[in-house]
Amino acid sequence: MGKIDDKIMNEESMANIFTPEDFCDDEVLIAKTAELFIKNDVTPNMALIEKHQYDVTRRLFQKAGDIGLLAIEVPEKYGGFALNKKISGLVAEKIGFGGSFSVSYNIHAGVGTLPYIYFGDEEQKKQYLPKLASGEWIGAYALTESDAGSDALRPRTNAVLNEDGTMWLLNGEKQWITNAQLADVFVVFAKTDGGMTAFIVERTYKGVSIGKEEEKMGIKGSSTATLILENVAVPNKNVLGEVGKGHKVAMNVLNMARLKLAFSNIGTSKQALQLAMNYGKERKQFDSSIVHFTMIQEKLANMAVAIYGAESAAYRTAGDIDNAIDSANQETIIKNISDFAMECALNKVNCSEILGFIVDEAVQIHGGYGYMQEYQVERLYRDARISRIFEGTNEINRLTISKIVAKRYAQANSFENFTSNERQSARNQHYIQRSEYLLKRTWHAISNASINLELEQEYMRLLADMVKEFYVIETSLLRTEKASRQKNGEGERLKWLMTDVLCEEGYRKIEGYAIEIISAAEVDEEKRKTWIDEIHAQSIPIYQNLFMKKREIAKIILNNPKSFL
Repeated sequence: MGKIDDKIMNEESMANIFTPEDFCDDEVLIAKTAELFIKNDVTPNMALIEKHQYDVTRRLFQKAGDIGLLAIEVPEKYGGFALNKKISGLVAEKIGFGGSFSVSYNIHAGVGTLPYIYFGDEEQKKQYLPKLASGEWIGAYALTESDAGSDALRPRTNAVLNEDGTMWLLNGEKQWITNAQLADVFVVFAKTDGGMTAFIVERTYKGVSIGKEEEKMGIKGSSTATLILENVAVPNKNVLGEVGKGHKVAMNVLNMARLKLAFSNIGTSKQALQLAMNYGKERKQFDSSIVHFTMIQEKLANMAVAIYGAESAAYRTAGDIDNAIDSANQETIIKNISDFAMECALNKVNCSEILGFIVDEAVQIHGGYGYMQEYQVERLYRDARISRIFEGTNEINRLTISKIVAKRYAQANSFENFTSNERQSARNQHYIQRSEYLLKRTWHAISNASINLELEQEYMRLLADMVKEFYVIETSLLRTEKASRQKNGEGERLKWLMTDVLCEEGYRKIEGYAIEIISAAEVDEEKRKTWIDEIHAQSIPIYQNLFMKKREIAKIILNNPKSFL
């Protein structure tokens, strides 16, 4: 499902899929650099960052620039390393341990830098990318407005070209701009006669001002404020991309930002699991560490399983995007990136919701202490909530997923079958085959009912969730099979246990979504009963004792956290 309509799970696709185990030593070293940066520089300054000590955050950006963490995707010609989405994702995952700073970092390295890489002309790249890559300047992205919300492609901020065609006058306000108090340059989207257009606006331009810092529930240390534009004169050379084509800049960059956010969420999820395990080992009740209680073990296992599925899916998407970029010339690279809008949205939804679940469970394991600000997990809980809202709400992202799936399905009219012959994973293959069948059946029910998906969004929500679950279980099995084959099956017990849980529980969710959709779509009661009976009559493996599998998962990661984290 790297492309949902043309993937066949065989030995070739197993070899092509990228997994976290595929990183080489040099790439792992880059990740270690990011990890040490967070540990040695960011974490000791967390209290100051949370109090909006902007000078501290700016120094951290400069340090990040000095050690190369801001230059990952910047071309070498402009002071960068020209590395790929996989490595960018790995770094974002490690930076995800950095609380509010990770948000500031992701905005700068993502939507604050990528527009210049993909849409800037040579002069713009020369002028801005070296400063952004070094940390000399901090970048921001100004799309959201108070009245626009999710309908961000219809801005009220406007830009008018002067008579001699040399300058644009920008007027308007952009709300909730991350890095607003820190940024030296903004990518601003404004309405023009030709349509929405992207502009490069420097902080020092006359008429640019910043509103007061917003008081937020979480991510308190990241600057969030309104960008105010009052008759700001912007040179015509600062149009980013084409006049009237700002939507291409906005959406393609947002797609990449969603994937970067997914990786950051994975990192924070691992941090929360680590905190929960450490606390659970230390906390004693009834003369025993609470990690010896099976309900706590179940929680830890569920957290680990969710992370395994999330990182499998996110790195697969990053690998697929890299392959598409590597095979593209400059003229087609944007088209190739846009082809992965569904996968980026899918990972954003999946990882942000998994993060929400994991930090909640981490607080629960801490008990009353988890509610106290002296414990890190309290901040993680508050910080996590925004991930389901920014970079497009999860509702909007689900609509994106379902619209693209509907389009692809209508064109292909089938999902390819899973054809691997590995005996060890035959059980999981069966769950995936049956899941594919349910996707077909569900789409058939929606099509027959002539449902207007634009108006009846509940169907789109459930369809998106079916596809999300399918992508995760399919990818997790591919990853585990690949790792097992490379190591001749040795030492991969943990991966197989987690994959078993993912596939069985994922199938159960998909079956539930299918029944819910069909129950709503088929008005004829007899036909509805026939369809649901047919689903229940599917030949699937008998369900296993997942309690025992999860206990084993918990014991493995508790005894050797490095085997997973």
